[in-house]
Amino acid sequence: MSEPRDDEAPRVVIRDKRRIDPISGTVRVPAGEQPAGTTDPVREEQMSEHETPVVDEVPPVPPVPEVPPVPPVAGGGDLTQQLAERTEDLQRVTAEYANYRRRVDRDRTLVADQAAERFATQLFPVVDDIERARDHGDLTGAFKVVAERVLGLLDGLGVAPFGVAGDPFDPSLHEAVIHDTSSEVSVPTATTVLRQGFRRGDRVLRTAMVAVTDPESPAPAAPQEPDAPDDVPPAG
Repeated sequence: MSEPRDDEAPRVVIRDKRRIDPISGTVRVPAGEQPAGTTDPVREEQMSEHETPVVDEVPPVPPVPEVPPVPPVAGGGDLTQQLAERTEDLQRVTAEYANYRRRVDRDRTLVADQAAERFATQLFPVVDDIERARDHGDLTGAFKVVAERVLGLLDGLGVAPFGVAGDPFDPSLHEAVIHDTSSEVSVPTATTVLRQGFRRGDRVLRTAMVAVTDPESPAPAAPQEPDAPDDVPPAG
């Protein structure tokens, strides 16, 4: 049996797997790998033949149309028109407010007048009693003081009596309850006042009750001239 020779002895292989070269300090590339930054032309060609990179397609954004600016009106027409409209609105609002104030004032005055007239109407019977007492001479003492205060209330409300013997008869002011005739009057006359009338300003609150005397022979009416005929034949 032959002994093995020295050249057939098994070899011991030591592989250095350190990633950093202890001498140069650079990063080692493991066997079978390519360093970064290098490309294999054959592999790239094979990838281009068999693999197609997928890229998401983004639709293009449509361009925003440009709005042309509105050309200004010569002489500032827009501003002038707006100012005229605002002025017209202000004038209309001012007129409406003035009408509202006048209407409120008129209504307030009307309510006050109605209240004053209603109160005065309730005092008229008391005033009639006061006048009858005055005619009989009973208006004296404390009763006279009270009567003057009542009459002062009417005066403060602007209510004035009317109706005196000798006034011409006026159907809008007098209520005729007695009629007679006399040669001493030339027109119908209120010769006797049975009850005073009262008015407030131009408004009659109560008519006067009177006896009316008519003239015995009323004045004859003026003769009326005959109307000329419409169709008059021409002279000649």
